[in-house]
Amino acid sequence: MNRVYIKTYGCQMNERDSEAVAMKLRNRGYVMVDSESDADIILLNTCSVRDQAEQKAIGKAGHIASRMRKNPQFVLGIMGCMAQNRGQDLLDRLPDLDLIVGTQKFHLVPDHLDSIVTALKARGPKPSTVIDLESEAGSEDTIREHIPEKIKATAYVSIMQGCNMLCTYCIVPKTRGRERYRPMESIIQEIQSLAASGVKEITLLGQIVNNYGIGKIKSVNGKTPFVQLLEKINDVKGIERIRFTSPHPRGFRRDLIEAYRDLPKLCEMIHLPMQSGSDRILRAMKRPYTNASYRRLMDEVRNMVPGMYFSTDVIVGFSGETDEDFEATRKLFEDGQFDMGYIFKYSVRSTTFAAENMADDVPEEVKEERNQTLLKILGKSSLARNKSLIGSTQEVLVEAPARRGENQMMGRTRGHRKTIFPGKPDLIGKMARVTIEKATVSILTGTQAP
Repeated sequence: MNRVYIKTYGCQMNERDSEAVAMKLRNRGYVMVDSESDADIILLNTCSVRDQAEQKAIGKAGHIASRMRKNPQFVLGIMGCMAQNRGQDLLDRLPDLDLIVGTQKFHLVPDHLDSIVTALKARGPKPSTVIDLESEAGSEDTIREHIPEKIKATAYVSIMQGCNMLCTYCIVPKTRGRERYRPMESIIQEIQSLAASGVKEITLLGQIVNNYGIGKIKSVNGKTPFVQLLEKINDVKGIERIRFTSPHPRGFRRDLIEAYRDLPKLCEMIHLPMQSGSDRILRAMKRPYTNASYRRLMDEVRNMVPGMYFSTDVIVGFSGETDEDFEATRKLFEDGQFDMGYIFKYSVRSTTFAAENMADDVPEEVKEERNQTLLKILGKSSLARNKSLIGSTQEVLVEAPARRGENQMMGRTRGHRKTIFPGKPDLIGKMARVTIEKATVSILTGTQAP
């Protein structure tokens, strides 16, 4: 009774948390499996950013619980943001849960499972549901373990937890807590270990990643703690690419813009959430920038690094969004010529300021229409960028065999464009020069250059 399956919902940070939990469980003697049908312990690592993600996780847990009643030795747990957000209330809907673990207690999952499994093996009364949602000092530095693989080209590295912003629509400050930063030395040690195992590219994770160390680590020669960290990573032997997500426009200072010019390993791709192009809606969201300042930032970056790739987040249909407000968003989105983007229809998150003080008054059909408008613009700009690469030779970090096609490999360019080309598995974890021959909205296709 030690086979564990973890299903992850939501963002890269959730993926990273699941990976760390899996490694801790392996170290404790549990066996990680790839299918829930092979497991006697299932853990759902959940997301609360959008209602749809919560409903999917609740539905999944209910389906699993209905099956597990036939096996009293089966264990079902919920971890992460939804666990933190709903807590004890989850038991009202899912009374068969064995474990509920919040966002600061991932490192204690093995201890809790040990206790549950021991009690079940004793064949006594089923133990009460374990609920662990308390905050814990230092928990931000417990997400360090990585699943060992023979060849792993990329890895996520969590550098902080929590968020100090108070965006009116966002539940993250409740589910993740206030900002807490890992020691820089610990981060560098983790990355050095990853490089020694063959990892070539790391992506730094944080709710507002460019806030790293603010108020805790001093600026040096005008460089913020985050840029100091980037410089140290740039010096790590074996690491060839650096990425990070997600920054906040307000904290995107000149030193970070210059880092794209000065640090050769920092890939020329930025995920820069805009959320709205309407100053009125941005104020209602408590996003402390304007349409004009966001445009200036994009211009500054492109002037420093011509050809920079941009992705973004946009919410359509926020409380009170008029046609005029959306037109400002549409215009900024079109002018921004984004290469990638995540466009969401606003959904109310319980306990947020917006949920308690603002009406969800944009009809669903209007939200959908606006969503489709932006998706069409995104498809057009992404396709244009990809077609502009036809005939060029791109540096591609090979990640895995392509899902389709014999002897086809998949990797990504420095601009994070997925690229498919003929090759053999021994290329995984290596750089390949690929001449681009075809392009779709989301995929480049080519052949290896001499």
